[in-house]
Amino acid sequence: MSKTRPSLSEIFLVALRLGCTSFGGPIAHLAYYRKEYVEKRGWLDEAHYADLVALCQFLPGPASSQAGFAIGCQQRGLAGGLAVWVGFTLPSAVLMMAFAFGVSALGNVAHAGWLQGLKVAAVAVVAQAVLAMWRSLCPDLPRSAVAAGAAGLLMLVPATWTQIAAIALGALFGSSWLKAEAAIPTVTPQAGRTHHAPAWLIIFFVLLFALPVLARFAPNDWTAAADKFYRAGALVFGGGHTVLPMLEREVVVPGGLTHDQFLAGYGVAQAMPGPLFTFAAYLGTVQSATPLRILAGAWSLCWIFAPGLILVLGVLPYWRKLRALPGAQSALRGANAAVVGVLLAALIEPVGRTGLAGPWHVALAAGAFAALQFLKASPLLVVFGCAAFGLLLP
Repeated sequence: MSKTRPSLSEIFLVALRLGCTSFGGPIAHLAYYRKEYVEKRGWLDEAHYADLVALCQFLPGPASSQAGFAIGCQQRGLAGGLAVWVGFTLPSAVLMMAFAFGVSALGNVAHAGWLQGLKVAAVAVVAQAVLAMWRSLCPDLPRSAVAAGAAGLLMLVPATWTQIAAIALGALFGSSWLKAEAAIPTVTPQAGRTHHAPAWLIIFFVLLFALPVLARFAPNDWTAAADKFYRAGALVFGGGHTVLPMLEREVVVPGGLTHDQFLAGYGVAQAMPGPLFTFAAYLGTVQSATPLRILAGAWSLCWIFAPGLILVLGVLPYWRKLRALPGAQSALRGANAAVVGVLLAALIEPVGRTGLAGPWHVALAAGAFAALQFLKASPLLVVFGCAAFGLLLP
């Protein structure tokens, strides 16, 4: 782990670069994080990173954004967490709001060659992360079996609850069959103070129950947006894609915008780097009839992310204390092995299925993986290289 804490400006700039180049959805984001924060910068080690991923998989909200926020909090407290969140979210949020204003020069991007190339790059990045994490977190037969079992379970029953169950079962296996390590690295105190955590958990539940009341008794566009986007972020597990049905019920059925407008924004969101939750910025902007459309988009964006980030602040300090207990260490070793299995299953479905559309894409993915693994090429170079090659492929 890095011995010197990075500055807030460095934390922001690193996250901003990731926000501009992290294509491929939440699982790919976690792979990009690992490459940048664990392998390249050493801000945390492999075990701590897997612990954070496991925690964020259990919480409602966008797991990749929550993991990045938690990493920032461990480096520089709340300010560091917000620096990561703003940097990672800003590029796609700006692009989604621009699209809402009618800047649709991208046209129909569903079958664009460059987009397919980006999907291929995501396959290579995730594959490298799975391989590296398997070597580090599953070095023996029992943990390899946990990872393989978790992957098999998710392939047989692909659902959000299965993902949570696989990690829980891994933890149960670890607590029963795996021995605790003699010592684990200490997490920096910047992870948060436990005595502040209850206040954040109280805030989470107060907002969840108070915002619907406020929207009913003080009805206007701002309270309505705060209510529906906060509920969407607070009650949905599994990240951006699983939040879509709830958002569609909230913004299309009441007549806020047409179904075609909703699908058009979602289609463009697929081509954006960074978190899919920035779709809320598009919805808030396109629905607003006021001159303050940019503010309306930013308002919606903040409210959909708020519950997930508040939960991290409320739970992370306890998680830090829990993982230091000998009994919990064994459980976490099993949970970390299950996380590797979750990533492996995601590599196969949907990352591999959507990214490898033909033999040429398989060859490009193999080349990108080789460049990352053996030539130690920059992920940024690999991403843009795959996008360029994607334009040439049939």
